Amino acid sequence: MKTLIKNGMILTTENEFKSDILIVDEKIAAIGKNLSEDGVDKIIDAEGKYVFPGGIDQHVHYSFVYQGSKVRGFETSNAPALGGTTTVIEFVNQVQGKGLLESIDEFKTKDVDGIAMVDYGFHIVMTDPRPEVIEEIPKLAEAGYPTLKLFMAYKGQFFHADDDAIIQALTKGKEAGITVMVHAENGDIVDFLTKKLIAEGKTGTYYHAVSRPPVCEAEATRRAIYLAEMADAPIYIVHVTCKEALDEIRAAYQRGQSVYGETCAHYLLFDESVLDQPNFEGAKYICSPALRTKDHQEPLWEALNKGWLNAVSSDHCGFDFAVQKHMGFGEGKSFADVPNGAPSVQNRVNAVWTYGVCEGKLSRQEFVNVIAASPARVNGLTEKGHIAVGYDADIVVFDPDYRGVMGVANSLEGVDYSIYEGMEQKGRPETVLLRGQVIVENAEYVGKKGQGKLAKGKPFGSAYDKFKKA
Repeated sequence: MKTLIKNGMILTTENEFKSDILIVDEKIAAIGKNLSEDGVDKIIDAEGKYVFPGGIDQHVHYSFVYQGSKVRGFETSNAPALGGTTTVIEFVNQVQGKGLLESIDEFKTKDVDGIAMVDYGFHIVMTDPRPEVIEEIPKLAEAGYPTLKLFMAYKGQFFHADDDAIIQALTKGKEAGITVMVHAENGDIVDFLTKKLIAEGKTGTYYHAVSRPPVCEAEATRRAIYLAEMADAPIYIVHVTCKEALDEIRAAYQRGQSVYGETCAHYLLFDESVLDQPNFEGAKYICSPALRTKDHQEPLWEALNKGWLNAVSSDHCGFDFAVQKHMGFGEGKSFADVPNGAPSVQNRVNAVWTYGVCEGKLSRQEFVNVIAASPARVNGLTEKGHIAVGYDADIVVFDPDYRGVMGVANSLEGVDYSIYEGMEQKGRPETVLLRGQVIVENAEYVGKKGQGKLAKGKPFGSAYDKFKKA
């Protein structure tokens, strides 16, 4: 199968240029002007369009369960495709009493195989750090899962990790090139403030932000950085939200430590005021870490441009509003009973383009970096995230002239609301290819259930770059 994309303006992390792209089967075979149409099965005219690599969303939740109620799963993974994302990386919780690889394999077999509509990878969340589990960490690299996550937040939950678990993971992971990621919030601070607020009758959705202020994120970020320094290992801070945490990352980065992080589109665009809405509407925006005041947003954009943060993820978590978010509504309930997370995987690329590129906060080159190229490097996806010969033909043909609005009406996320409801959208993915197969055409999903494949990552991702140089 040969496909030719003609006359598009190709965006890379370094430059942009008008050219054709020849795809043979699943790979990019040639890039150049006026490529021959001989033997080509399909021609895509990209005149007036931008062409960039399919997005890689390294932070999604298709398996999360809260009080027995599960988020929408991979049966809704056509949503990222429609939004220009061709690879997602799911966080899988280690099952108590089972191993790391066993937990991933069980989830993959039951909930992903034959269902996924985009390519996928997995981060394991270590929840049961028995000695034999620590010893298993290097085997993750052999299996193609070169990342491991630990939760510093959520005191009392089975997935909460103490400092001992983190230092052991960092030490053992470094041997095999495993990148350790942490959710950096001080669980004790959150627990104390939550109990205090509820006792004072401050139970509304706005108090979610009050219960986990920037200081609890900054403290945990600093502690994680010190633990990584002690282990002489890199560390990656997920969903960074505030200036105080950025200060810790920047300081460590500038003194030569391998510390990086990501942020999420909603932290760049929304502030805590959306939590303070009538009719329980604020529950739609309850996520952790919490949304901050507006003054934290510009430092996040700056951090993306400076490289202290190197990805914009969605932290997609598809709980519905009518039933699941309302688990925190009513007498005796509070913000602490609302399941955390928001659906956002479909609009990640569109939001960053509209409110980043179009408003001059990101160049088109940095856009490609934070939505695709850098997540590929972080996660060892050596055949994705770039438009270059030999790479997977995961490609977005993007119409910059489109004007519309984002919202649940055109969402494939399978839930009853969108945090982006009614927000302006400039540009959209018109055609999306997954390994050379068209899965979005004329901005409509046309792919098939089960088209997605496991994208194995290689160890020693970009968080290890400074170690390689040393």
